[in-house]
Amino acid sequence: MEKLQSIYERLSNIENLLLSQKTVLNFDEVAKFTGLSKSHLYKLTSRGRIPHYKPNGKFIFFDRIEIEKWLLRNRVKTIDEIEAEAATYVTLNRRGGGKK
Repeated sequence: MEKLQSIYERLSNIENLLLSQKTVLNFDEVAKFTGLSKSHLYKLTSRGRIPHYKPNGKFIFFDRIEIEKWLLRNRVKTIDEIEAEAATYVTLNRRGGGKK
């Protein structure tokens, strides 16, 4: 049983590697790639919230690079970045109590 589990894990790793090499992904592949449920992905495409293509008006395809960029939007700054920005702001606006 352990050997079978090991084979399944290795097969899954191979599938993931192959998926990461493709440039055009179908609907199921994007769901797997992003970890989004298919129903949520359908909502995103129908509302125009995720970049996608419908070359024949039926099947939905995605550009992997566009999906990666979409996933990485709305970056949240680290505490260190926020503190550095605050320190810079205070330093630059010390003259006479700030801008008026």
